[in-house]
Amino acid sequence: MSPVPNALAGALRKFFGDHLPTIRGVSPHTIRSYRDGFALLLRFLATATGRPVATLDMPDVTVDHIVAFLQHVEQDRGVSATTRNVRLAAIHTFARFLAAQEPVYLDQAQRILAIPFKRARPRPIAYFEYEDIAAVLASVDRSTRAGRRDYTLLAAMFNTGARVQEILDIRAGDLQLTKPYQVRLMGKGRKVRWCPLWPQTAQLLRSDLRSDAAVFVNQRGLPLTRFGVRFILAKHLRHAAQQQPSLATKRFHPHSLRHSTAVHLLKSGVDLPTIAHWLGHASVNTTNRYVTVDLELKRKALARAAPVGSSRSSRASWRQNASVLEWLEAL
Repeated sequence: MSPVPNALAGALRKFFGDHLPTIRGVSPHTIRSYRDGFALLLRFLATATGRPVATLDMPDVTVDHIVAFLQHVEQDRGVSATTRNVRLAAIHTFARFLAAQEPVYLDQAQRILAIPFKRARPRPIAYFEYEDIAAVLASVDRSTRAGRRDYTLLAAMFNTGARVQEILDIRAGDLQLTKPYQVRLMGKGRKVRWCPLWPQTAQLLRSDLRSDAAVFVNQRGLPLTRFGVRFILAKHLRHAAQQQPSLATKRFHPHSLRHSTAVHLLKSGVDLPTIAHWLGHASVNTTNRYVTVDLELKRKALARAAPVGSSRSSRASWRQNASVLEWLEAL
């Protein structure tokens, strides 16, 4: 006879098995993210308490232990404050579930929910200039099957600006390779959007199209993973850096291609609401950040703006006017 699970094991089983997929309708990607976070938490609790994971129970999930866990993932594992907050968000979701389903743990859940998110310092957005993209694509050896796949993958990512998982989830049935060329993408919250394809991208995808299986697969015929995409990009970045040394000094990751699409569209004169829909942003406020990252746009804006007080008459009036307010009103 199998042992009866304790309170923590039973709550986690209901949380992952029923609450997230059935009650909340959370996407499989979010469930996997929560799963990974709780796996790290349980291992940390086992180390902190000196007991096996199988014996952990609700009294072990204390505020002190959770705060120590968050410090551990940020300091020892070297993640950013943003990733730390993602782990805390999963714990908060579990605490709200616990408060509603197990009122006996309401006080404990409220204490956990009181743990604040850490303010994350925004980092500069890393994106490829158009010349960088061209250099990376030119470095791909398209004489091999793997090279043709890599070229098509990177070109499709830059064309669509899709998240890595959105690209990896594409099936043949999601592609429309007759005019108008477009692809169906499943984004966050299972929101579907159609993204236009350039004719060149459509031609690349058409040549590699097989059955209704995943479009991008590895050498064993299995769907590519996010780690596989990261490896592919890093490999071709190293090759491209031999011809374009500036690439060696930059830190790029697969999501940089998504940023690059946004900046490229912005430089091409596409309006922000269209870019937001192209990328699958829920709000244009998320897209606004790309306005601040492109130095070329800033230089053009500076060139169009007349410097205030640059003329000799303005400088003279500043010296002559005793009142700063009078000088300002005269501008």
